[in-house]
Amino acid sequence: MNISSFESEFNKIMRRDYFTSHVKPIREQAFNNFLEKGLPNKNWEDWRHTDLKPIKEIDFRLSEISDAPAHELDITEFGLDDVHTIVIYNGHYQENISSVPSGVRLISLADYGDQNAWKIREPNDSPFDLLNTAFMDSGFCLTIDKGIQIESPVRILYISSTEKNIMVSPRMYIDLGESSSITFIEQYEGNCNEYFLNGSLIVELKENSRMSHFRIQNNSVDTVNIGNIHVQQDSASHYTFNQFACGSRLGRLNLLADLNGKGAECFINGLTLTNNIQHIDNHIVTSHNAPFCTSSQYFRSVLQDRSSGVFNGRTIVSEGAEKTDSKQSNKNLLLSKGALMNSNPQLEIYADDVKCSHGSTTGALDQDALFYIRSRGLDVVSAKSLLIRAFVSEMIEPIHHENIKSYIISKFDAWLNENTVQ
Repeated sequence: MNISSFESEFNKIMRRDYFTSHVKPIREQAFNNFLEKGLPNKNWEDWRHTDLKPIKEIDFRLSEISDAPAHELDITEFGLDDVHTIVIYNGHYQENISSVPSGVRLISLADYGDQNAWKIREPNDSPFDLLNTAFMDSGFCLTIDKGIQIESPVRILYISSTEKNIMVSPRMYIDLGESSSITFIEQYEGNCNEYFLNGSLIVELKENSRMSHFRIQNNSVDTVNIGNIHVQQDSASHYTFNQFACGSRLGRLNLLADLNGKGAECFINGLTLTNNIQHIDNHIVTSHNAPFCTSSQYFRSVLQDRSSGVFNGRTIVSEGAEKTDSKQSNKNLLLSKGALMNSNPQLEIYADDVKCSHGSTTGALDQDALFYIRSRGLDVVSAKSLLIRAFVSEMIEPIHHENIKSYIISKFDAWLNENTVQ
């Protein structure tokens, strides 16, 4: 998608009269900034291992009314039936089958902006943040008031289903009041042709609030999925993130977490499974801006065929952030000679009296272990499956929500059965 194609679609969205007038100058500023920056290329340090051809070579268009579902959807095929769900189909909110639990206020982006006099966060850390602001649709805010504990998980289900080259740019805000808590699930599903999903999620955790966040990326093999997540944490807040990614031709997670209050905790985990020519990139930045904060980044990848991946994790300890405790670990398993992984854990430390560590390993299945297991009577496929399962189990077992864990295990089992060969 060249610049003129972006400009053509931008002109279309600016002509849509159902958006509030406050949004237009915000869109214009973001799009002008995007035109100035352009799309990333391999000369950019944080993008040098990621090829954006799946975006650049295809002309995507905005979702139209005709792209909404022709009949009421049955979402039972996507599992997790014990959760409240907000359904977005090709960028269109499906209010008739959506629900949130008591204690959660779901409001539109327009209402959220009006309530805050449009002094809301508009991230601009990357060109994809700017693109999301310029084209943002499917905009919502979830608000949980002070002291409210939400027991039932809330899921936002993005369904991509079309034969046309659609671009959608969902924008969501989650505001957790002091001492509140929620389990939130992003789930990306669908079977479609070329599709460009560039979403932004902005999270604000007030003092002593807790959020358990799951991101399940199971898009079709022709989808581009760019996820931009921005987290702001106050004192003693707790944020846990778990991603399970096995879909899309090109996937990129940009997660930036700022620990701004004393004693904040942030734990970011990810499991990636790739095959064929998939490329999935995880770019994580955790910034310690206050003392006595704790964080970790644990990511594992299993790569088959000619697929590739990136882990680019950075922990920044700012001046004055004493007593920081931070860990990074990235482990990668290559199941074929054509698979490629690029790992770059980084520490930037500007404070004394901190405890920080990082490490990375990449390799094939242990041949001694494989020989030993086969000597106990297992065939080669079963032996390989057992070793791969052991490799990923440390990422799945800690998940406390049993239904989410069962769903992820079922997806992993399906991938393992398809990709374990002699």
